[in-house]
Amino acid sequence: MQIKELTNQTIDRWNDYVFQHPEATFFHRAEWKEVIERGFGHSMCCFFAEDNGEIVGVLPLGQVKSRLFGNSLVSLPFYVYGGIIASSDAAHLALTEKAKSLAHELDVDFLEFRNINRQFSDWPAKTDLYARFRKEIAPDVEQNLQNIPRKQRAVVRKGIQAGLTSEYDDNVDRFYESYALTLHAHGTPAFPRKLFHILKEVFKQDCDILSIFKDEKMLASVMTFYYRDEVLPYYAGTSVDARKYKAHDFMYWELMRRSCERGYKWFDYGRSKVGTGPYSFKINWGFEPEPLNYEYYLVNAKEIPDINPANPKYRLFIKAWQKMPFAMTKVIGPYIVRNLG
Repeated sequence: MQIKELTNQTIDRWNDYVFQHPEATFFHRAEWKEVIERGFGHSMCCFFAEDNGEIVGVLPLGQVKSRLFGNSLVSLPFYVYGGIIASSDAAHLALTEKAKSLAHELDVDFLEFRNINRQFSDWPAKTDLYARFRKEIAPDVEQNLQNIPRKQRAVVRKGIQAGLTSEYDDNVDRFYESYALTLHAHGTPAFPRKLFHILKEVFKQDCDILSIFKDEKMLASVMTFYYRDEVLPYYAGTSVDARKYKAHDFMYWELMRRSCERGYKWFDYGRSKVGTGPYSFKINWGFEPEPLNYEYYLVNAKEIPDINPANPKYRLFIKAWQKMPFAMTKVIGPYIVRNLG
């Protein structure tokens, strides 16, 4: 068993392993090394275990070092899933020990694995902060509509009756404006504009934008990832007129409808914090929450971190951010959010 680091020459081998592993996610793909390094300016260390010339496990790790929020090693920073995928206990153990060794070498506060299921019963963990929402897509479009609970289905129909239309949209800058505006309304800094150009460039046909229009005016837009037979709507934004026409709800239905027609089988609605508005919104669509298990190996930290908008100490910041001029948030926001991880 050898532990090696990802290179340009081993990207295809890494991705071949990821695509065939049943527990792998879109966020285990090798391309995230380039995305994190170019999009956020953080370093990535991506390790794979090799046995007799065959890859038997992978682990993408990113270091997020910040004066405001500390120094951490995360799999995968800024995104919902990560951690080790391996074909054997030996490979899993070897990658774990490599990650712990690197955490001490870099003198981080903690090492974080964003696992779907628990892997380390003796590590402290957050098991009730986030839940993911994932549901099978029926092979028939009308059946998918009927599978939406009655009240939510009525909201979707209002969008249909309003004459809204959808189209795939290559205009990243137009999408970004609606995305940044939505985050500003929630008191959250937006990621840098260049990140979304990088995502489109790196993931190509596995990343697209679906936009919703009323006549010729764009009301909502969503950037989506595609992985194997899964659809992952990830970044979304709406205009000030979106609520009037139920464009936000119509957008997700259109994505589900189009995905059904394209043969995708799973709709991954992503993670939400337990007890929040997005959490309730996804339940209203008939999705069942599945707890996520984020596990921590503490190096210098005495306890697991609590860096999230639900933490009461960030309430004043959120209110101040909402009152800040929108144009200013687009300039300052990327410098703040790149430190959150």
